[in-house]
Amino acid sequence: MDQLHLMQVYVAVAEEQGFAAGARKLGISPPAVTRAVAALEDKLSVKLLNRTTRHVRTTEAGERYLIDARRILHEVQVANEAAIGINAKPRGRLAITAPVLFGKMFVMPAIVDYLQRFPDTEVEAVFLDRVVNLLEEGLDVGIRIGQLPDSSMRALRVGSVRLILCASPEYIKYRGIPQSPDDLMDHNCIYSRAVNANSEWHFEHNGQQQRTKIKPRLIVSTNDAAIEAAKSGFGITRLLSYQVAPLLASGELKILLENYEPSPSPIHIVHREGHLASTKVRAFIDLIAKQLRDDRALN
Repeated sequence: MDQLHLMQVYVAVAEEQGFAAGARKLGISPPAVTRAVAALEDKLSVKLLNRTTRHVRTTEAGERYLIDARRILHEVQVANEAAIGINAKPRGRLAITAPVLFGKMFVMPAIVDYLQRFPDTEVEAVFLDRVVNLLEEGLDVGIRIGQLPDSSMRALRVGSVRLILCASPEYIKYRGIPQSPDDLMDHNCIYSRAVNANSEWHFEHNGQQQRTKIKPRLIVSTNDAAIEAAKSGFGITRLLSYQVAPLLASGELKILLENYEPSPSPIHIVHREGHLASTKVRAFIDLIAKQLRDDRALN
């Protein structure tokens, strides 16, 4: 059998975690899928999948092969599109990832705009509050907040966000304004696990670093919950500036200890395509880059 066909079948089975599901994804029969995977394992002389009556999982060798197979198939697709001139018009499936709240507020409007402009495209949006490996998870474009590690990804900086303390005017009127991070010990602090790795908050002032151990009265697992608690007047929370930009603009929340904020974190669009980037990727990057750069909450 053709090597690329075997790779395509294997990737479908591994991603769908099942032979029947992989067959449905490819539009071929389950026996044909079973034969293709068996032929690939025979060709490589290695077991790629562990099969049970209920699940199909990649072996250690199979997981490594899955990453390489995705990359090869993607490169073949890009080369084919460039050769036949498909780059003249965006078409096909685009997979995008971003942090949950950022995706809801800033990426989803761009996705809807993109789909309306280019009717021959489909988009899968994966919003997660963790760093996603684009290659391993078969994604085309990602939005990253923070410093980027060295990688083979292409990156385009489109803005920055601040890590801020904020509270409602009602809370400030009742409890007063802290003048330094040490004053937070006398306030109701709301701690979001989605933003902070631990209960030690990092500050900068006059070039000096300062870490303050807080004793939160409320610990929540999501940023939305922290925002609601702060908005209701319960206490002070720490979030990224974009997450509360509408509430800051409306005056429902106020920034505190602005002179102690750490340096802003950059926002990048990352993608895994080089100079032959398909039009569907280039068109989306061009569209969202302009929208993010034009947004005052991010610049």
